[in-house]
Amino acid sequence: MEMLFVYLLLGAIAGTAAGLLGIGGGLIIVPALVLIFSAIGISPEVLTHMAVGTSLATIIITSISSVWAHNKKGAVDWHLFWVMTPGILLGSWLGGVTADLLPGAWLQLLIGIFAIVMAARMGLSSLRPTSQQETDDHLPGSLPLISSAGFIGWLAAIFGIGGGALVVPYLSHFGVKMQRAVGTSAAFGLPIALSGSLSFVVQGWGNKLLPHWSSGYIYWPAFLGIVLTSVLFAKFGANLAHRISAKRLKLCFAILLCIIGIRFIWQNFNLLTGLS
Repeated sequence: MEMLFVYLLLGAIAGTAAGLLGIGGGLIIVPALVLIFSAIGISPEVLTHMAVGTSLATIIITSISSVWAHNKKGAVDWHLFWVMTPGILLGSWLGGVTADLLPGAWLQLLIGIFAIVMAARMGLSSLRPTSQQETDDHLPGSLPLISSAGFIGWLAAIFGIGGGALVVPYLSHFGVKMQRAVGTSAAFGLPIALSGSLSFVVQGWGNKLLPHWSSGYIYWPAFLGIVLTSVLFAKFGANLAHRISAKRLKLCFAILLCIIGIRFIWQNFNLLTGLS
């Protein structure tokens, strides 16, 4: 019961941050679950994979709510979604396969580096003045879009995120208006989460180091607690965003991500020193 409360609290924090800052909850859920799973004694060899797999599973639920909200505002480009989805599905599946090939410490190291990259990007965006300039779409052809989608899905599955941190900059680079980029990115969260989490189930199936109540690398008690509160608090965060300075909050969150990233890298620094 105590741990259920911890997972409920984590879902509330992740949901609030997602609604408030427009980020995916995976950026919070994965590092937090790594720490929680370590504290409750789950094997270091599987706990990072479980954190990523469980995070992806929660995104299945949260993305449905997000897509529904964006679609009501007409912000989802469904043509672009269907063009890129085959690449997303294949890339996400391969992301689960790739993560399974990595030792837990290496996976934590990569997550730490990714957290610092996202912190730098978020910190810089909070310092730049908001631009109102809009440009016309100049998207590439279907093959480049599918290839890029495969790479995005691959990275998103490895890091246990919905892909918004990768899709939005990609679409914006080609002139897609921000509202449509965010809405379409939210739609991509569903195939990323479905394919990625299924891959993590298959890759972890039968692993004797996994605790009870697991299906492959998905840990259902954590999944249940997180999804029960994350959807509700995402709406709370979205409402709160209209009352608080988003730039200042992004800067604070960037600092938090940087601390998380440094901690993960420092903990696994012996991997780098062992290579020399």
